[in-house]
Amino acid sequence: MDDLLPRPRMVAPAPGSFEFVPGAAISGPAELVDAVRLPLAVLDLRPAEAAAALSVEHDAGLGAEAYTIAITPEAVRITAGDRAGAFYAGQTLRQLLPAGAFRSTALPGTSWTVPCGRVEDAPGFSWRGAHMDIARNFLPKREVLRLIDLLALHKLNRLHLHLVDDQGWRVESRAFPRLHEVGSHRAQTTTSFFGEEPTFDGVPHGGYYTLTDLAEIAAYARARAVTVVPEIDVPGHASAILAAYPSLGAKPDETYHVLDRWGISPAILSPLPPTVEFLTTVFDEIIEALGDVPYFHLGGDECVLDDWAASAEISAYQAELGLEAPADLHAWFLRRLADVLAERAIRAVVWDEAFVSGMLRQDTVVMPWRGQAVGRRAAAAGHDVVATPVFPMYFDYAEASSAEEPVGIGDAVTVADVAAFAPAPAEWTPEERARMLGAQFQLWSERIPDARTLDYRAWPRGCAAAEITWTGEPAEPGFLPRLDAHLVRLDAFGVEYRPPAGPRPWQRGGTGWRRHRPGVVAVHDVMKHLDEMTHSADSTRPSM
Repeated sequence: MDDLLPRPRMVAPAPGSFEFVPGAAISGPAELVDAVRLPLAVLDLRPAEAAAALSVEHDAGLGAEAYTIAITPEAVRITAGDRAGAFYAGQTLRQLLPAGAFRSTALPGTSWTVPCGRVEDAPGFSWRGAHMDIARNFLPKREVLRLIDLLALHKLNRLHLHLVDDQGWRVESRAFPRLHEVGSHRAQTTTSFFGEEPTFDGVPHGGYYTLTDLAEIAAYARARAVTVVPEIDVPGHASAILAAYPSLGAKPDETYHVLDRWGISPAILSPLPPTVEFLTTVFDEIIEALGDVPYFHLGGDECVLDDWAASAEISAYQAELGLEAPADLHAWFLRRLADVLAERAIRAVVWDEAFVSGMLRQDTVVMPWRGQAVGRRAAAAGHDVVATPVFPMYFDYAEASSAEEPVGIGDAVTVADVAAFAPAPAEWTPEERARMLGAQFQLWSERIPDARTLDYRAWPRGCAAAEITWTGEPAEPGFLPRLDAHLVRLDAFGVEYRPPAGPRPWQRGGTGWRRHRPGVVAVHDVMKHLDEMTHSADSTRPSM
């Protein structure tokens, strides 16, 4: 029981073991039974009405996502605060079984035993997530479903789907079909390093999810205690939208193209009422497809407002609203969209530029990507916060300052960096700490061209993120030995993670991509610059 990851609140080993027989019975409320069976698929457990050696019961007093497991040689008894708690109890039992429990089917000759003892567990944070950017480089639905499985395996419960950016629109719209017909693909993709003259591969890139795909993704996630948080990033990062519907731009007569390079475009949506009406319709399509949508991310980051200031029509609208500057109009626009979501009982989520701009609804959740200092300011202002700082939660940074690594935006964010991170620092006031919902790691995909690279970037740093968000505190010294034991499970699951000793020969440079250039972009220098930007009156302007 000493190699569980993330670490439970309490583990008390006892002598002996319990042996599961494949096809054995499990009893309890149907919803909880189904939740336990899902991560234990290799055991082929059968629901039973009569009391069984494996049983699960409900105890609301345990709280959300909490559970206990009591294991004796004769029986396994699970108590869960809710369905998610029962599911996580199943995941813990899966880790107590041999690593073969992480394979897709049971292999003959395996003894399915678990050690006796007691586990009492509950999460430290309610938001334990991962951000998946499928706008820059698209990945097919199967890779989203696989990531959901891996998040659930680690008791991570939020999948933030970044569905649109300058480089692509990734979801069907039946109301505005040019979004996926035009905005979902680009003619080519840049191949040059940061600061070089641009070069391109000449290969078209694209893809999108149908609304039915999105419904399937959401249902698959819910069954595994994962909430999908969609993001339609506005009003900037809008090249793909405007390539399809240029009339929505601040320069409606301009011709736009889906961006074929990384970085930021000045393309920006108009803040006028037709844009709000357009986005409301698109939001409603996505909400209907996803079903239960407690959160919807509006973006709000890295906006160049020059075209708003240069537009007579937009400037007149700004004056009509009684706003002094384009930055105030930026704040108003995001507040208007948040009000639309609130009418549907959905909380808006934004990047920290929207908080700095002001005017947020009090129930808006802030993601401070530019550092913990601006996150603390948001918490002090009464906003719930999810920690998303570039250091150490941006996994598009290389794991080592080495040319042996696949190319990353900069260096370095290590497993140890993630494991040492405190989303709610001790120096914050109790009130500020109470506003910290949790944290998530970001998989920005400019340098994640395929699923193998996604595995390499996400794991085992994602294991460290699971540890700190589930326990609610930086990892203790025993984390790395537990991680070593856990990697055997990931081997069985088929995860092509980055080995602690460094990349394997075929992982150097990724799958067909070039090797990293160390020392070009240092993450600590970036963090200093980003923090300075959060105090700027022009905070919405791109920070990189």
